[in-house]
Amino acid sequence: MPRPPYSPRARRPRHLAPLLLLPLALTLSACAGASSAHTSSGGLGGGNTDGKGSLTLNVGDQKGGSEAVLRAAGELDDLPYKIKWSTFTSGPPLLEAVNAKAVDVGAVGNTPPVFAAGAGSKISVIAATHGTAHGEVIAVPKDSELRETADLKGRSVAVAQGSSAHYQLLASLKKAGLTLKDVSVKYLQPADALAAFSAGKVDAWAVWDPYTSQVLRGGKARVLTDGEGVVNWLGFQVAAPGALDDKKKSAAVADYLKRLRKAQDWVFKHPEAWAKVWAKDTGLPYEVALDAVKRTNGTRVFVAVDKNVVDSQQQIADAFAALKLIPRRVDFGDFTDTRFNGSLPPSTTAPRTYKES
Repeated sequence: MPRPPYSPRARRPRHLAPLLLLPLALTLSACAGASSAHTSSGGLGGGNTDGKGSLTLNVGDQKGGSEAVLRAAGELDDLPYKIKWSTFTSGPPLLEAVNAKAVDVGAVGNTPPVFAAGAGSKISVIAATHGTAHGEVIAVPKDSELRETADLKGRSVAVAQGSSAHYQLLASLKKAGLTLKDVSVKYLQPADALAAFSAGKVDAWAVWDPYTSQVLRGGKARVLTDGEGVVNWLGFQVAAPGALDDKKKSAAVADYLKRLRKAQDWVFKHPEAWAKVWAKDTGLPYEVALDAVKRTNGTRVFVAVDKNVVDSQQQIADAFAALKLIPRRVDFGDFTDTRFNGSLPPSTTAPRTYKES
């Protein structure tokens, strides 16, 4: 059946049923851009400590992040060094702490390193993960007349400025022969965007998991398009160059990365068990957490920090520089360190997928 023609007088979508708002801590690093968020109540210097020994590795984290998954997978047992955890609300303040040498290493998504590089921060991307981009979507109300990306012309789209969803919106529009000037962009953080989307005040919402899983689980939205083939959906471990110059700390970082790889393998094999832990740690409903694990979180594989990583991140950096969201053009390769690549597969390695039950 052919899609209905665009009509400027088409009625607004019906009011969507209220959805449970996710905790603030879930403005996840994978997508936080030029945020001014502060550390959370378990913040810098106030987290748990694991392990034993004279060496302490200061690790930046977020709710439901590295500490939670390592603990769930049993990878914090018998640590020959100490890990002191510091919890942050998003990637940008975590990278500020890395730049300030208060954190040795921490996990972030694909956009925070771009903004940190643009600000001239002293950081090094040392490890990467590649997952599916099915959770990076442009969502529309279930009864919307919009059927493809090109239908967004003249419509309003909510997105968090400087986020990975912002870049996905740019790239998806470009693929459809459009630019940001062809749509009415409403820069809203996730909680405000969800409210606007639910009330029918915007026609679409560019967003990421677990918000994607949340809004789809609500049953009143559907995916117009996702990020497959248009975004890299990479995640990173970022370290302070000074920590890498310390031989003992560098060795601890190598061991830490190995434990993270094992924990990610555990997540893929035990999605239900991890979803329960993730839900408890973040306040996500279990069903939403499990959806997000199977859609994106559990699909990640550790890959090498290679030329493809640099090139794809450079595209993001150039796009945001053109929008003047970062002050200058940067060479992303200057902010990478490949010493921990070892025998890891190339970054183009396909993510894992779950069989439909």
